[in-house]
Amino acid sequence: MKSLKFFNIETMMLIILFFVPGFISIKVYDLLVPNEKRDFSKSFLEAISYSCINFALLFPVSILIHQDGFYNNYQFWYFFLIFLVICIFPIIWPVLLKRLLYSKFLQGKIVHPLPKAWDYIFDQEKSFWVLIHLKNGNLIGGVYKKGSFASSFPNEQDLYLVEVWKVSKKGEFLSKVEQTGGLLIKDEEIEYMEFFKANIKENKIKKGNKNG
Repeated sequence: MKSLKFFNIETMMLIILFFVPGFISIKVYDLLVPNEKRDFSKSFLEAISYSCINFALLFPVSILIHQDGFYNNYQFWYFFLIFLVICIFPIIWPVLLKRLLYSKFLQGKIVHPLPKAWDYIFDQEKSFWVLIHLKNGNLIGGVYKKGSFASSFPNEQDLYLVEVWKVSKKGEFLSKVEQTGGLLIKDEEIEYMEFFKANIKENKIKKGNKNG
């Protein structure tokens, strides 16, 4: 019976107000920025802290909805603003935070949030020609563009290139493999990779590359 009394309406409202917004922000940030898998049993206070920051930033909204007569006269807007505060803005904050952390203004001034160079290069959402040097001495050429995929930390590093290209022993890109369906390769097979700026629409590599 005591456990039932603990989970009353007031308790549930406190959980929704002071845990849910922070929990949403943490989940969204973890989806945007590769990181160690989080143990949410240890992130309770962190979620509450983010919820408090959320409410602090939206304090004017709190003042507005608690004005005398606002609930009675504008019930739709009351619940709509509550929904924004609890569910929508906690999604927006991590997106804005990521943009700030990735901005040129903070480059070199703070530790970059991405844990590995692998995540940094493939998180840029740019197109590249990729020349892969394998540990067995062979070369593989391909295109990283829309439709390609690179795994994120902390998962094992693997790479899918949507197009495979024939390359010479000197690393020159010669021609696209006919009916290519792409290439999947594990990091454990790679010695190192070279990236070249791509003009994907024209299937050309910009000057300064292996083709010259």
